[in-house]
Amino acid sequence: MPTLRDLLDILLVTVLIYQLLLLIRGTRAVQLVMGLVVLFVLYALSRLLGLVTVNWLLSYVGIVIPIAFLILFQPELRRMLEQLGRGGVLSTAFGPPLGRAEAIRLVSDVARAARVLSIRKTGALVVLERNTGLTDVVETGIRVDATVTVPLLLTIFYPNTPLHDGAVILRGNRVLAAACLLPLSENPTLSKTLGTRHRAAVGIAEQTDAVAVIVSAETGVISVAREGELRRGLSEEELKVYLLGLFGPHPVRSPHWWPWRRAAEGR
Repeated sequence: MPTLRDLLDILLVTVLIYQLLLLIRGTRAVQLVMGLVVLFVLYALSRLLGLVTVNWLLSYVGIVIPIAFLILFQPELRRMLEQLGRGGVLSTAFGPPLGRAEAIRLVSDVARAARVLSIRKTGALVVLERNTGLTDVVETGIRVDATVTVPLLLTIFYPNTPLHDGAVILRGNRVLAAACLLPLSENPTLSKTLGTRHRAAVGIAEQTDAVAVIVSAETGVISVAREGELRRGLSEEELKVYLLGLFGPHPVRSPHWWPWRRAAEGR
């Protein structure tokens, strides 16, 4: 007869496995897990059928699997630990939270700049830092350290200027740096039509809790990347409402995307 402790143990393991599956969904880790499952099945069959040589070989492979697991799943493990840190008691934001007036001003400036850049079909990538520090990313670019304004963002992304290529990193209502390099996503489910700017936005959203706003240079479409997901075709008002939900006085931890907005792969 299972006790309450056994049921609690099973429940916790189930939740952990479910969270792990959510974590690796849509990444190359799915294929790696399938490969490990195949090896485990082959090992079980070799023992069942008495295949001594195959069993001996696979037993030695099993010795190096834990090390290979740590190496191959390093991005996913890092992301999982960061999510645990953000959701636990150790979660801390960089700098004091913005007041309502400052948050509205920040969100309005970012959304308005995105709309102007969209009309001009000028490519842009703006990353808004949240709980995960982006100091290592800031160090790859050029320091700015200025208050966020629409003219400043438009000037940074003016075509053929030294700061145009790369990402702008925002911390609160400050532009920390421009021309920063971001990690590219290796998500195989992303559309092949997406360029480096969009893959970089998804990449930083996979590894941190930052929010990336992208303006396509080809179509002028405004997109947002968060938690490894990309949504396209946003208007200025939709972008403003969503960002305010994250950076306002009472930020929402896990806001849902608008149900009528789906990834427009060919948009």
